[in-house]
Amino acid sequence: MTGFPLIIAFVIAIIVMIVAISKFKIHPFLSIMTVSLILGLIAGIPLVNVTAEDGSVTQGIANVIGAGFSGTFTSIGIVMFLDALSGSILEATGAAFKLADMVIRLVGKKRPELAMLLMGWVVSIPVFCDSGFVILNPIRKALVKRTMTSSVAMTVSLSAGLYISHVFIPPTPGPIAAANTLGIGNNLLLVMGMGVLVSIAPLIAGYFYAKYIGKKVRAKDEADSSEVTKTYEQLVAEYGKLPGGFIALAPIVVPIVLMALGSIASMAHWTGFLFDISTFLGTPIIALAVGTVFGVIQMAQAGKMDKFYGVTNDTLKTVGPILFVTAAGGVLGKVISSTSMVDYITSNASVLESIGIFFPFILAAILKSAQGSSTVAITTTAGILAPLMGVLGLASPVRAALAVMAIGAGAMTVSHANDSYFWVVTNFGEMEPEQGYKTQTLCTLVLGIASMVWIFLLSVVFR
Repeated sequence: MTGFPLIIAFVIAIIVMIVAISKFKIHPFLSIMTVSLILGLIAGIPLVNVTAEDGSVTQGIANVIGAGFSGTFTSIGIVMFLDALSGSILEATGAAFKLADMVIRLVGKKRPELAMLLMGWVVSIPVFCDSGFVILNPIRKALVKRTMTSSVAMTVSLSAGLYISHVFIPPTPGPIAAANTLGIGNNLLLVMGMGVLVSIAPLIAGYFYAKYIGKKVRAKDEADSSEVTKTYEQLVAEYGKLPGGFIALAPIVVPIVLMALGSIASMAHWTGFLFDISTFLGTPIIALAVGTVFGVIQMAQAGKMDKFYGVTNDTLKTVGPILFVTAAGGVLGKVISSTSMVDYITSNASVLESIGIFFPFILAAILKSAQGSSTVAITTTAGILAPLMGVLGLASPVRAALAVMAIGAGAMTVSHANDSYFWVVTNFGEMEPEQGYKTQTLCTLVLGIASMVWIFLLSVVFR
């Protein structure tokens, strides 16, 4: 199958995948893999390897699937695990609380919504947004009582801050996966920097929306004045002595510094041993491994090394499903690149060129809204987008980084009932589901639109 019928088959395949995940509750891994297999066969990928008279080999469908799957694991598996392990260590040692305390001191108690927003934004860089909300929710409740601020405003601020860094800033899994799939996995520092830059607009939008909606919606915990809430100091005391500022920041900051060093070595054309060691330490796997070592030191200082095995095992359980879904997205991308669809689109590129940077946003938003998972939306969109980067005018490293951001913006638009994060925010924020739609769902819509407008403006500047 070639030409326009292949495009139609692709669209139908995506719809079938979305329906399978959202309506029939088939696991994303199985849905994506099945759709990839069927689409590949329909598109004409042979059952087995075919050798032409000139000696060229056309890969069979099994080999195409295997290459897409293994390629993803090779590029991202270790990186994702090390990141998640560092985040789990921050949870176990109370370092997440230390980071939160540092943000509060920086911003001040007179601006609790801003403190909550930035606290979430910082903590979610190494920690999943769902876990981050659960970790920081007791602090949110304590600050609500201490400052007499709207509980809803604090909930929305925390949710927004967590969500923004979750979809934009490596080493969270989604942006890492997208960066690797789009060919800039070795330039994570660029993606991190772009993620921080892109975060500005949604952080501003999220702050003002939180202030606005806090005046319109009231949560249950605001009505119950008799509730006894633990103070911040009591919560911290449960962890014992918190890590110092440096050791709390080290698992996050040290990898960034090392990757920056690697980039500097390359740009400055260093030579010899200095170049070799800088490049080695700046490799994402090695940089994150060093960050993890600082996390282990953190656990040792806290006297919690007896929990290290359990933390590692729980991390593997958390990362495993994400890795397999990510690999499935890589399979779909490999299947697409093995068909004639890319050539057809390239020959009719004028339409896509006019859409440009909005294409990944729209596709990710559709996938996110339909099936609920931001990570699935990011990885799947990246897999689809990879063969089309040149056609869309997004092939340069900077443009590819912007594409990662556009995917992330779409992957937060919108969070509703099919998203686990929606229920985390709604339940822990002590709101009814209908209130969740007014707060979490509308907030993610505001965040997504604000992000995409800002990304478009940046795409005009960065060519």
